[in-house]
Amino acid sequence: MKNPKIIRLAGLAPAALALTACGTKQQPNIIFFMVDDMGWVDSQVAYGDEVYPFNERYETPNMKALSEAGVIMTNAYACPVSTPTRTSLMSGMNSVHTHITNWTATMKDTPSDATGGAVAMMNPGATVETGGQLTRPEWNINGLSPVEGYEHTQVATPFPKILKDNGYFTIHVGKAHWASAGTPGASPLNMGFTVNVSGNVAGMPRSYQSDDYYGNTPELWNYLAVQNMTEYYGSGLHLTEALTREALKTLDYPIRHKTPFFLYLAHYATHTPIQRDSRFIQKYLDAGMDEGQARYASMVEGVDKSLGDVLAFIKEKGIEKNTIIIFMTDNGGNSENTAKGGIPHTQNTPLREGKGSCYEGGIRVPLIIRWPGKTPENVRVNTPVVIEDLFPTILEMAGVKNYETVQDVDGESLVKLVTKGAELAEKQSFASQKDANGFVIPESVSGLDPLRPILMHYPHQWKPYDLVDIDYLSSIREGDWKLVYRMREQKLELYNLKEDISERNDLSAQNPEMTAHLAELMTEKFTTWNASMPGIKGTDLHVAMPVELLTRN
Repeated sequence: MKNPKIIRLAGLAPAALALTACGTKQQPNIIFFMVDDMGWVDSQVAYGDEVYPFNERYETPNMKALSEAGVIMTNAYACPVSTPTRTSLMSGMNSVHTHITNWTATMKDTPSDATGGAVAMMNPGATVETGGQLTRPEWNINGLSPVEGYEHTQVATPFPKILKDNGYFTIHVGKAHWASAGTPGASPLNMGFTVNVSGNVAGMPRSYQSDDYYGNTPELWNYLAVQNMTEYYGSGLHLTEALTREALKTLDYPIRHKTPFFLYLAHYATHTPIQRDSRFIQKYLDAGMDEGQARYASMVEGVDKSLGDVLAFIKEKGIEKNTIIIFMTDNGGNSENTAKGGIPHTQNTPLREGKGSCYEGGIRVPLIIRWPGKTPENVRVNTPVVIEDLFPTILEMAGVKNYETVQDVDGESLVKLVTKGAELAEKQSFASQKDANGFVIPESVSGLDPLRPILMHYPHQWKPYDLVDIDYLSSIREGDWKLVYRMREQKLELYNLKEDISERNDLSAQNPEMTAHLAELMTEKFTTWNASMPGIKGTDLHVAMPVELLTRN
């Protein structure tokens, strides 16, 4: 989707931009609340067609309250890992299109994937070649850039800059992780934010603990240390609480000056290191969880407390009715890391696998949208949506129509879907289309094709040891059908998600027509966007396009 090259509104006074054509209604405030590595079932909000056991593990009353006051998107997708999700959000582009397919390293020109690693941890003491016969793809290892002139970056006009140009006071708090050090995209100030608290190249903190100065100690310090938080050193506050307090401080200026604001509160939690939030951990230990499970659960509840504090603050300030809340996570829960306790690769059950994977556990994520007076309450929408959709959605919510971007935007606005479409779902006018998850809203009402393809791509080896259901995967979803391309094995798998949400019953042999259709669709997308594909060792070739596998089988 291209944006028309038409007149920008930059330069107009914020007061003028805060009015509609009638000159009476202020633009809405927008808060984007992003959580890191929190899975689809890691809260009391049941995004699925039933309450799963993991939903009952955590205490998240504020997430639940938000879901009851807004629209739950039951089939929302982010990328398998952090940076691709965050750069797709900022650019409105699919990660295949940006060629940002893995997380960015701290320093520029440094590949972050583990392709070519040697030691397989599942076989201690053994030296093996991991990744089979595949080599690292060419990809934009330096991430996103708001300006040209930097190699291995995708140049894009970030939506916060467009909001800022159109009268919004833009605030970044927490994790950025869009680009490597030495490039402009590493700084939120270059991406359109007026205020930046703690956003830099770090994809994780060295510590969540104030006694460790959030990583700023001689023993811990590196580029992952969280900056700008010296006020809280030794305070006893978990990093999640400290960032929340800073976020609320930043709202003082726009509220006092009656200026519309965009707050991007991007928590580092629940990313590793998995460290206890002392406010909440004891209840989980008392419930019988092991130490790792309890630490993780306390971090989840810490994020929930942050959300509750934000909701209480905007209510207290009298701006609740003019403030949109978007709650989302950046990828599926990490099911590979043993620090979370429990049994690895099962923590996102019933979804298969987790972070890094193109199976549902790695890419299906929580998403709640509350727009007072616009979205109905406690409604579930089943239409699949994807992270790049939030770019045009937020701009439409802000009333910004006349803008330019240097990039072609792939996402489509969800405004009609979560307003008119959700109202239709609430009235249950299309009972024949209702299923246990909610409603698939017709395109005529939502403006969004419910069969629109959702494409994911992870052409990398994630860790320096083999993760067979994570590394070198791609997927494409169309309606209930999903194709998974396992690049290492040169194999296609087909699943019907409505009948098999756990992706255990491969139907490719029973349904060759749908397999071929989705393989052709994936190939078309890969070809159009010149997808980054792994190479084959000892040759100048890349792995086959999905459609080529049809004639091999």
